[in-house]
Order: sequence, then structure tokens, then C-alpha cells
Amino acid sequence: MSRPLVLGLTGSIGMGKSATAAMFSARGVPVHDADAVVHALYAPGGAAAHAIAGEFPGVLAPDGSVDRERLRGEVLGHPERLAALERLVHPLARRAGADFLAAHAQAPVVVLDIPLLFETGGDARCDAVLVVTAPAEVQRERVLARPGMDAATFASILAKQLPDAEKRARADFVLDTGLGFAHAEAEVDAILDRLRGMPPPP
Repeated sequence: MSRPLVLGLTGSIGMGKSATAAMFSARGVPVHDADAVVHALYAPGGAAAHAIAGEFPGVLAPDGSVDRERLRGEVLGHPERLAALERLVHPLARRAGADFLAAHAQAPVVVLDIPLLFETGGDARCDAVLVVTAPAEVQRERVLARPGMDAATFASILAKQLPDAEKRARADFVLDTGLGFAHAEAEVDAILDRLRGMPPPP
């Protein structure tokens, strides 16, 4: 029995990945948003909240959710603490991804929108990978315009991600969001045409 063709969607912070994911969704393609999954895991009663509180005392907000700013303070600059967090969260996130694929088994194409796709080995689950990119100055301007973001935080996030050039080298498709919305829309259509023309995976 065939399964959906799985397109991995990734890109460094500020490259336009979320906007690109929305374009696929608008075309009827099921999109798995890994960031949204993590937010749900961190929410009050979320599957990861209790375990994270046990590993990192004091990071729960009064409503029972994980305070992401406090948690970031616990792991920033501490690779061993970050690894401990990933051991808690990544298996739950992978399970959510597997549930998504099972729920959309009849779709011709699905998208796994995962920021750290290469870094976590998620590309092994994909038939093709799309990397979104933009010039470094555009990326920096977008990121530093976000509420609560500063240069030090931006640098720490980049340090955890593969360099953009390496991601592009490993991609099957590259979309430069710095060329404008219309260009990105046309590229998404072209990528979908190519994917739909491929033989279904076994």
C-alpha cells in the first residue's frame, strides 16, 4: 500500500518558513507544524509539562504551562541541560509526527514543517526536503523585529542550527523568500507540480 510523499520543510530562524508552510496549507496540503506541537506539549496539562518541571524546577508558570523564557535561561549556554530537555521532548514530538502521517495516509503529499529537521535527523523520514532561505541581512532584520528578541538571543539560536549554506547544500529544493511573496507562491506551485509528478513512495 502506498503512502504520502513526505516533504520536509525547514530553514533557519527568520527565513520565512512559517509563511511558506501557510502557502502549502492554502493549497490543500496537510502540514505538520512541529513548533505548534511543542507549544501544545508545554501547555497546561501538556504531555511534556510535568516531566520538564521535574527536570527543571521552577520553570512552570502559575497556569501550569512551561515558561519558555525561564526554560531558555536554564539551557542557554549549557549543552548538557539542553540535551536533557531534548531527551524529554523529542520522543513526544516524533510520536506526534507519526500520528500526523497516519492520519493523512491517503494524501498524495504532506509537509513536515520542522525547524531543526537536519539537526534532529528528521530528514530521514522525508522523501524530499525544501529549505527556505533569505539573505543574511534580511534574516537579521526580520528576527530582531520580533518582540523580546535581541542580538545575543539571535546568536544563541543560530548557534544551535546548521549554517544556512549547509542546509541549502543538503536540500532537494531551495526557496529564497527574500525575492518576494509572489516569487515564493510561484515556487511553491512549481515544487508541488514536481512532487505530484513523482511516482508514489512504496
